[in-house]
Amino acid sequence: MAERLKDLFFSEKFIADLGQAIKDAYPGFKQDEFNGLILSDDWEGKELKQKMHHVTQALAATLPEDYPRALKILTEVAPGFEGFNAMIFPDFVEKRGLDDWDLSLPALAVFTRLCSSEFAIRPFLAKDPKKAMSYMYRWAEDEDYHLRRLSSEGCRPRLPWAMSLPGFKKDPTPLIPLLEILKDDPEEYVRKSVANNLNDISKDHPDLVLDICERWHGPSANTNWIIKRACRTLLKQGNTRALILFGFSDPGQIAVERLEFDRQTLAIGEELQFSFEVRLRGNEIRRVRLEYAVDYIKASGKISRKIFQIREADFGAGSHTISKKHSFIDLSIRNHYPGRHQFTIIINGVEKATGAVKLE
Repeated sequence: MAERLKDLFFSEKFIADLGQAIKDAYPGFKQDEFNGLILSDDWEGKELKQKMHHVTQALAATLPEDYPRALKILTEVAPGFEGFNAMIFPDFVEKRGLDDWDLSLPALAVFTRLCSSEFAIRPFLAKDPKKAMSYMYRWAEDEDYHLRRLSSEGCRPRLPWAMSLPGFKKDPTPLIPLLEILKDDPEEYVRKSVANNLNDISKDHPDLVLDICERWHGPSANTNWIIKRACRTLLKQGNTRALILFGFSDPGQIAVERLEFDRQTLAIGEELQFSFEVRLRGNEIRRVRLEYAVDYIKASGKISRKIFQIREADFGAGSHTISKKHSFIDLSIRNHYPGRHQFTIIINGVEKATGAVKLE
């Protein structure tokens, strides 16, 4: 997917359109020099974020050295662009504006409506967390949902593709008042960010997140949706408190039998069909979370486990047959290697049965 993205965005047409828009707003702009700086010999080989940073460097080299003047030009030009292409605008602020908060933070608020300033805000959070969080708290109560989402997404302790915020990994308590403001936000876009923030925190402070989720759990459908997504890592880990919170029953009364595969050997690029029976003892209807883990062979020969959810459902007493397909097709996020791959059936966080196939 990342390889496709780097070809979709920052195209030659985008560069030409951007250069012309800047030329219209700033007649002194050296558009030919700008194009030449970007379309260097190694341009096509750069990854997505490398291309973004490269465009930003070209802007810095060709716009006025005076930061307020350069930012004014980009603010005028920016509304003509959106999506990942527009990430160059907050990236410019990140690279040039760390010493001018009064201009830079309002600019990030403007640019986040076109794309997202979630990456660009992080150097400000790292430089002065208390000052930066004062902006985030205000944005959390803004009428614009893009700003509310930025307030949560930008301070995630483990935001993918972003610079680390080790201070918030160690002590996430400054984030909690912000998430409290947003916990019942009407926009799913915002609620998803709140859930992702809490999920990030749970990887270092599981009990803190469980305390919050237990307190939030209740009549609000929006908040209940958040806490379920927030606990996804804890549920995959089989955390007892998380499982109890969502009503999953004692796995001691549930057995897995007859784990079978449609073949024992298959090739990379093929699909595997497997099935098993879930047997519940007693007469009660039980809430069941079904998952399976695959122990993948890596290029180094080491094992890397990935857990996949099958379903969550209420099961009555007796036996229930479950069937599932698993693909061994190579993806941008996962390559497959020959060897023995173990499958483990997990019921409410507890491993119940294992089997293996050989990948060739």
